[in-house]
Amino acid sequence: MPDAADVARLALANVTREYPNFPAHLVTSADEDTRPSALHPAFYGAYDWHSSVHMHWLLVRLLKELPDPAQVAEVTAVLDRHLTPDHLATEAAYLQGRPSFERPYGWAWLIALAAECRTHGGPDGERWADALAPAVTTVDRLLLDWLRKATYPVRHGNHPNSAFSLGLVLDAGERAGLPAATLDAVRERLRSWFGDDHDAPAHWEPSGQDFLSPALTEADAMRRVLAGPEFEPWLDRFLPALRAGTPCPLLEVPVVSDHADPQIGHLLGLALSKAAALRAVAAALPDGPVRTRLTRAADAHLAAGLPAVERGDFTTDHWLATFAVLALDA
Repeated sequence: MPDAADVARLALANVTREYPNFPAHLVTSADEDTRPSALHPAFYGAYDWHSSVHMHWLLVRLLKELPDPAQVAEVTAVLDRHLTPDHLATEAAYLQGRPSFERPYGWAWLIALAAECRTHGGPDGERWADALAPAVTTVDRLLLDWLRKATYPVRHGNHPNSAFSLGLVLDAGERAGLPAATLDAVRERLRSWFGDDHDAPAHWEPSGQDFLSPALTEADAMRRVLAGPEFEPWLDRFLPALRAGTPCPLLEVPVVSDHADPQIGHLLGLALSKAAALRAVAAALPDGPVRTRLTRAADAHLAAGLPAVERGDFTTDHWLATFAVLALDA
C-alpha cells in the first residue's frame, strides 16, 4: 500500500483529470454542453461522478496525515477550487433534476464527503461542508422519497447495492447534517428489507464483476441497526456456516484473472470491500471462533487487495484507493 502522500498524489491526479470520462448523462438536445466540467464543475474528474466524489472524500480524509506542508497546501487549493458554493449549487440542481442519478451509491459518498469535511474541522473543513450543505439537503429529500417507495432492496454486488450505501449513510449522516428522522427511516428500511433473512446463498458469490459482496454488505449494514445481543443470532441465521465451521465461500479471496479489465478488475475492489466488512462484522461479535474466522479472512483479503491500489492504470487507479482506506479504517 502506498503511503498517505502517494495516495494523495493519486487522488489529486484523478479529481483534476477530466478525460477519459464516463458520464451517466441522458442527452436530451443537440445543444447541450456535455463536457464533464460543464455538467459537474465540482466532480468532473476521476472517470465518473461517484469516483470523483469519493476521491474528494479521500483527499479530505488524508489531509491530517500528510507530512509535507506543500502537499497539504496543494490538496487544500484543489478542494477550494472544486468545493465552492457555486459549483455545488450546480451539482445539487443536477441531482434534484435527475432523482435516480447515482442512487444510492453516489448519494452515500456525497454524505460521507460532507461528514469528512465536518470531521476535518477548522476553517477549511467548515467552508467545504457549508458549500456542500445544499447538496446534502437535496440528497436528504431524494433519499426519503426513494425509501418510501423502495419495496425491495437491490442485492447485487455493484453500485446500486442498497445495503452498502445505506450503511455508509448511517456512518456519516449525523456528521453530514442529515436529520434524525432520515436516519431513522434508513434504519427502519434496513430492518424491513433484511431483518428476516436467513440462509444467504453465499455459494453464489462472487459474480464476475462484483466489487461488493451482497451477503457481507447486508451483514455489515445489519450490525449497524441491530443492538449487540440481536446481531449475533441474526448472523447465525443468515450465515449458518460461520458458526458450524463448515466451508463458506465468502471467506475466500477472489481470483482476479485480468487486473486491467475494467469489469474483472472490480474483483480487486471486492477483496478490499470484503476486508472492510469482515473486519467490521467481526468487531461487532464477542470473542470466539466466528470472530476469529472472520478476522483471519479479513487479513487475507486485505493482503490480496492492497498491492493493486496504485498500478498506473486509470481503470483501477480512479477508485481503488478509497476502498483500501475503508478496509484499513474498519
